[in-house]
Amino acid sequence: MTFRLAHLTDPHLPLPRARARELMTKRILGWQSWHRRRKSIHLSTVLQSVVRDVHAHHPDQIAVTGDIGNISLPSEHAAARHWFESIDKPDRVLVVPGNHDAYVAVPSSEGVALWGAYREGEDGAAPAIRRVGDVMLIGVDSAVPTPWLMSGGTVGPAQLQKVATALQSGGADGLCRVVLIHHPPLAIRGGGGRKALSDAEAFRALLVQHGAELVIHGHTHRRSLVVLETAAGGTPIIGAPSASANDRRHGDMGGWNLYEIERLAKGWRVGMICREATPAGSMVTVDTQSLPVHPR
Repeated sequence: MTFRLAHLTDPHLPLPRARARELMTKRILGWQSWHRRRKSIHLSTVLQSVVRDVHAHHPDQIAVTGDIGNISLPSEHAAARHWFESIDKPDRVLVVPGNHDAYVAVPSSEGVALWGAYREGEDGAAPAIRRVGDVMLIGVDSAVPTPWLMSGGTVGPAQLQKVATALQSGGADGLCRVVLIHHPPLAIRGGGGRKALSDAEAFRALLVQHGAELVIHGHTHRRSLVVLETAAGGTPIIGAPSASANDRRHGDMGGWNLYEIERLAKGWRVGMICREATPAGSMVTVDTQSLPVHPR
């Protein structure tokens, strides 16, 4: 049986009105960026087309890899929850936050905790572990508040240990392990340390040691595919474009990826279908690939 996983990322929902006191922090930079440029790039019409297209393909699970909002206003986190609810039920959607969702530190009750079960796995703690049949989804939280002009992320020692344990146990059980994370565990073109995952090297070491069948991320707003050699064979690390983008100058057009995961006699087949919005508002397939088979 084929398991179908939809991958959306970086929707950057429209920025709601903010009170002056809410902008007396780093948020003022994000607020200015939205009104000067980003609101003309991230369009609700494109995002709506993408979500309709996802529903038309009837995935078994939907993964959202962060940057739902822009400057981490409490009203943005509430709007994010409503958006998740418009997509599907919590047991069918798994979300990890991005740097824009942790733009500044906020009380838990006003932050991503408002997303509820959409960001939780079996025990409610990060990483979120969710098993669906023979597939184990591992939702890693790399979103941390950062200083001005920084947008990097950190997994942290405690979460790294839990990820290692999940990868090890999932491998021992013969599961297809899919890791969700916002920041790519790779070098970012033009980003340097300012946009990077601070413990990317340690994170990659876990993948190399324990293996994983698929790693998906956001953050760059670009389609990308890098194969990392691990204990399980080649592990594809895949980035997707912003689901709301309408400007090729800053990344790919709005779109999403569909992964079709199938157990073979030995290992897994992972097929990828890349869907993209057109200026006319329709959705088209721009790429299809059969990703490396992982021997067991």
